[in-house]
Order: sequence, then C-alpha cells, then structure tokens
Amino acid sequence: MHGIALKYFLEVAQAGSLSGASERLHVAVSAISRQIAKLEEEAGAPLFERAARGMVLSEAGQLLLVHARRTMLEAETVLQEIAATKGVARNEIRVAAVEGVARIFVPSVMARFRQERPNIRFDLFVGSPAEVSRKVAEGSVELGMTFIAERTEGVSVRYSRRAPVHAVMAANHPLAGRRSVSLQDLSQFPLALTGPGTTTRQLFDMGCALESVQMEPVLTCNDSSPLHGFVFGSDAIMLSGYISVAWSLRRDELVAVPISNAELQSRTLQIQVMPGRVLPPKAEAFIDLLSRELDQALAAGPVAAKA
Repeated sequence: MHGIALKYFLEVAQAGSLSGASERLHVAVSAISRQIAKLEEEAGAPLFERAARGMVLSEAGQLLLVHARRTMLEAETVLQEIAATKGVARNEIRVAAVEGVARIFVPSVMARFRQERPNIRFDLFVGSPAEVSRKVAEGSVELGMTFIAERTEGVSVRYSRRAPVHAVMAANHPLAGRRSVSLQDLSQFPLALTGPGTTTRQLFDMGCALESVQMEPVLTCNDSSPLHGFVFGSDAIMLSGYISVAWSLRRDELVAVPISNAELQSRTLQIQVMPGRVLPPKAEAFIDLLSRELDQALAAGPVAAKA
C-alpha cells in the first residue's frame, strides 16, 4: 500500500467525504477517488460506507485506519531522524494530559527533562480523559497521561499505577486527623467537585449511588484550581488524586485523607501510547523520566505530605 494512497485515505476518513479531503489536500476529487479505489481493490473489501451525511469507515476501513496512522507516523519519525543528522530536526514532543497532572506535575517534569536536553520543545494538550486517549489513538500526540476508571480501547498502556481519590481539606479541618474518611463523613461538610467529565466525579457519583448517600456539591467547576481557594481556610472539602495536589499540600496548609469507598479506590493513573507505534528516542526518554518521577511522587503519598 503506497504512502500517497494512505495519506488520501486518512484525509477522507478524517473529513468524512471526498470533497472535504479535496479541500484539505488541494487535490482533485477524482484523484483521491482513484487512490481509494486502488486501496479497496488491494484490500479486497470496501473501506467506506457511502451514507447520506458522507463516507463512514467500514469494518475493513477501521482496521486500515490503525495501520495507516501508524505507518505515516513512523515515516514522519524517520524523516525527523534524517533531519537531525543535518541539524534541522524539529525536536518536539507532543503530550496530552488531564488537567489534574497538567497543572504542575507534567510541566515540572518537562522542565527537568530540558535540563539535559535543552534543544527539546514540548506541545501540551490539556483535556478530558476521553480526549487524551483519543489524541493518543489517532497519533496526534506521542503520549498521553490520564486517570482511568475503566479499560480504554485503542491505546497501549506503558505505565499504570493505582491513583485513588482523596478528600482534600484544610489542615485544621475536623476530619484532617483521620486515617480515612467515609462518604457519610463527607456528607456533613460543604463539598467542592469537578464536573461530570472527570473520573473523580464519575466515581464519586457511582460510590454515592452504591452506598445510598445523597450529597450535592456547593461548588462545581470544570477546573480544579478554584476548588483549592474554596477549601483553603474553610470547612469545605474537595476530592482529588494525590498527584494532582501534592505541590499545594504544604504550601496551602492542606491535607489529603484517603476515602474508604471501593469505587473511589479503583482509579489508576496511566501513560498511554498508540499500539505498535515506534516512538522517537526522545519521547521514550521522556516516558522513562515521567515514570520514575511518578513512582517517586506516589510512593511518598499523602502521609508524607502531612508530616
């Protein structure tokens, strides 16, 4: 399967029509159609289903999409390596991450990585868990870092570690001295939560349903940063993974207390990559540093932060 045909195929899959791909590529519709026809002949099966709203990938097309993305990305990696021999390499690592780790942890590891590789540049996308995994699966980033509550299709996991949700509160809060708290304990205080698209909120809602505990947050926000200010110096409680608040526990005189609920204990933190993709050495080195820094940070845990 030739590179130009795969390129046209990818554009049609993304645009959803021959005309849309034509506009993006500045190539005649007839030329794109011929290349798609050749691919379908070689594959022995239709790659698209012609629908009223455009062209939708068939089952065979879905299989080819994974191969095509990986092939084009590996070709890009080889070209970058060739460019590096001439001193003109792009030297960029593209990363996607959820807001909880993108605020402090990921940028701090990026800064540390550049101490030994000052020529490296980063492009960071911040989004929901679903958006991060989608970016990884489609190959628009080399790696993604996200909290996961259930298995995700279309990605390969390079790092996984349990990352339970904690109750975060002021150091002088009535519950601050507990080794753990229950959802019933939390129901006695004002609660600040992130929005429905986060794993924290999803697991919280599920845990409350299973334990028949009814709680309505007094503050909901799509960004967890304002929740810190709401909790600081009050009796309010926010929910968060330890890695997301580790940087602010001592600075803001907050503590993170484990929650004794199975659902809120079930979450994992993952580094994801595209299955079968050969990553550039610089991206592999960054994944290695991220993994080591995560191990170190999570090993400390909230107990060390409260000391």
